[in-house]
Amino acid sequence: MRVSPEDVESATASAWWRNRFVWVGVILLAVSATVVLLVNTAGSQPAPADDLASQLGRRLVVVLEQVGPEQHQGHGEHAGDLPAQTKVVCGVRVFGFEPAEAATVAEVRTAYGFHLCGVAEPNRPWDWAVKLVGPIVVAMGTEPPTVQVAEATDEVSFSDRVGQLFPEQYQQQARQESLGEPGMRELRQRYDRAAGL
Repeated sequence: MRVSPEDVESATASAWWRNRFVWVGVILLAVSATVVLLVNTAGSQPAPADDLASQLGRRLVVVLEQVGPEQHQGHGEHAGDLPAQTKVVCGVRVFGFEPAEAATVAEVRTAYGFHLCGVAEPNRPWDWAVKLVGPIVVAMGTEPPTVQVAEATDEVSFSDRVGQLFPEQYQQQARQESLGEPGMRELRQRYDRAAGL
C-alpha cells in the first residue's frame, strides 16, 4: 500500500488534534500570551485616577501648607512666636464632600476632613514640633479655599462645635483623629525632610 504525502500530513494532523497534552499546551500558551499582553498594555497606560477624596486631600494639603503657621485659623496662639524659617507640613484625610455626586475637584463645594500639620523648625524632631490638628470644613468656592477648624471655645464644647460644622453623617468621623498609618508615615517623612533631619 502506497501512502501519499497528503495522507501522512492528514494522519499527523489528526493525531495532533486528538492529543490532550497538545490541547493543554495550546491553552496554556494562549493564557500566557493574554497575560503578557494585559501586563504590557497596563504598564504602557497611565494608572487609574485616584478617587475624589484622595484628590481633594492633596489639594487641601497644598492649601494648608501655603499659609504660615500664624495664619492657621484657631491655632495662632500656638504658632505665633515661631522663627520665620519654619515650614508647615500637613496631612489631610477627606471623608466627605458636597455635593455627594461630584465627580471632580472642581465640582466640590464643601469638603469635610481631618488635618494634622507639623511646624517644621530646623532640626526639631517631630515629637517636639508644634502640631496643628483637628477636623476641618473647607469651602472650595473661594481662592484660596476657606478652612474652618472645629475647636472648642470658652462658650462651645468641641463636640458641639463638630455638631455645628459637620452634617450628621460626618460627625463620627470628625471625632476620629487619624490620618491612617500610610498617611501618618508619609507626613512624618515629609516633616523630617522639611526640618532637615
